[in-house]
Amino acid sequence: MELSIGNSLCFGLYFNNQQIGFARVVTDYAVFAWILDVFVLKEYRGKGYGKMLINEIMTHHKLQNIHRWGLGTEDAHGLYEQFGFNKLTKPDSFMEKTNS
Repeated sequence: MELSIGNSLCFGLYFNNQQIGFARVVTDYAVFAWILDVFVLKEYRGKGYGKMLINEIMTHHKLQNIHRWGLGTEDAHGLYEQFGFNKLTKPDSFMEKTNS
């Protein structure tokens, strides 16, 4: 995890000097950016903090020229739709490989 954070553009979300959320972006700063490891602590969910976190990512000055954004989510589709994310238009064009 330490290596992945060190090689990503990271965003923290804080309330009263306590970290309550996190997200990281893997990017080449030109063509693509992938949002990963997004979380907001359970007791802070539903209060707009996730929206604030994603807004900071989407408006970050180093990410303004990104052509293609990506992310995976199991339960926050509504949040990301507010920022222009949609289901894949050509899901058959994408592949993945995972190593156990």
